[in-house]
Amino acid sequence: MTLYITQPTERHEIDEVTMQQPEKVYEVKFPDTFLWGAATASFQIEGAAKEDGRAPSVWDMFCRIPKAVYSGHTGDVACDHYHRWKEDIAIMQQLGLQAYRFSIAWPRIQPEGTGKPNPKGLDFYDKLVDGLLAANIVPYATLFHWDLPYELHCRGGWLNRDIADWFADYTRIVVEKLSDRVKYWMTLNEPGVFGILGYRDGIHAPGEKYDYPEMLRLIHNILLTNGRSVQAIRAASKTVAQIGWAHAGGVRIPATEDPKDIAAASHYMFSITSKDLWANTWWLDPVMFGHYPQDGLKIFEPHMPAFPADDMKTIHQKMDFLGCNIYHGPLIKANDKGEPEHVPLPPGYPLTALKWPVTPECLYWGPRFFHDRYKLPIYITENGLSNQDWVALDGKVHDPQRIDYTRRHLIELGRAIADGVDVQGYFHWSLLDNFEWAEGYKERFGLVYVDFPSGKRILKDSAYWYGRTIASNGANLRLPRYSENET
Repeated sequence: MTLYITQPTERHEIDEVTMQQPEKVYEVKFPDTFLWGAATASFQIEGAAKEDGRAPSVWDMFCRIPKAVYSGHTGDVACDHYHRWKEDIAIMQQLGLQAYRFSIAWPRIQPEGTGKPNPKGLDFYDKLVDGLLAANIVPYATLFHWDLPYELHCRGGWLNRDIADWFADYTRIVVEKLSDRVKYWMTLNEPGVFGILGYRDGIHAPGEKYDYPEMLRLIHNILLTNGRSVQAIRAASKTVAQIGWAHAGGVRIPATEDPKDIAAASHYMFSITSKDLWANTWWLDPVMFGHYPQDGLKIFEPHMPAFPADDMKTIHQKMDFLGCNIYHGPLIKANDKGEPEHVPLPPGYPLTALKWPVTPECLYWGPRFFHDRYKLPIYITENGLSNQDWVALDGKVHDPQRIDYTRRHLIELGRAIADGVDVQGYFHWSLLDNFEWAEGYKERFGLVYVDFPSGKRILKDSAYWYGRTIASNGANLRLPRYSENET
């Protein structure tokens, strides 16, 4: 596929990687205010599972279930970030990160999920934030990245509507502690993913398999919780808070730039034609517009729970930005009737180690379509790939696929910005190789290689490349550079 980024410049050198002569090379320009960062999550990196008052989360308990997690791996130690956070901030500083998206572990703050806060848990994040600011790195805090306190699960968890109040209290505690220094907040990470994989499919914690009536109640409680959390942030913040959440962006990519295909992809991305709990609008329209989408209500009506009318007022809170976690998306074309139709990828199409297709255009169409519909500034809060990384005989980790993947996606993001999409920043997933949920330590998403038995960190070639990308504000994207030694 041809990439169209701002204005083309004449260039006829042979591409050093593909050995092909590109037809055109396009300039990529990011605004001076664009923010370059990386992201992590508490359970995936912190470890220290039983230290300083932390109690189990649903993921601690899920890891005990035989065969639930690859090879019986657990998050007990993970990357040991709880003890090595200073080292990790030094790595961020070496890369030139301008922002760091991290999550806060609810079981560290309130071990039972409610009640008085745990001072040692709060102290950890207090020191982390101070360390980031000392390194001139802007903290972006996510309040929930899937590690629900196990005791709250035993009290009904997300099926108990009291969870909105529990989470609001937790939010207040954290915001009162950190908001004199933290301005940017995300309430929930990928609510659709933890909701569906954990409670319908049973392949993530806590491993439940609910049917539609329970799932629709659970989703409503998640949306209500988000609203109460936003209210709590605004009430408790000591600065003017900027609030969003990180949505698992279900992106649809037009197969061509024919207006009919563009319209078909957009329609598919924001419509509900089946009992699809993943539908973007089922999660986003209540928050952004204050109501469930009508096409979804018609389909889910037999299973919808009753809820107080005032719930929608709570759910519909002002959001300052929309975080989008985007990795790939299917191709869509308009059929003879103008209806959306999937376009299969050809045999041999490139795949990541997790067998996700490499579709860089998702970082153009995703931000564009979300921005067109919801009129909010966009952050790419996650984007990256799992790659087959290991330490080479020279002691380094060479990952040209990650560099190429990231470069292609950032070029497309630059195209979106050039076309007027308000994209504020990009957070690469992830800073560190980590505990990849049910895949354990099998998958490596990091810019930094982690030897899990020893905890040793090794910056991959992609980390050095990303550092150059940050330093040049994306100007280096027009030429592929894969080695740390290239200039």
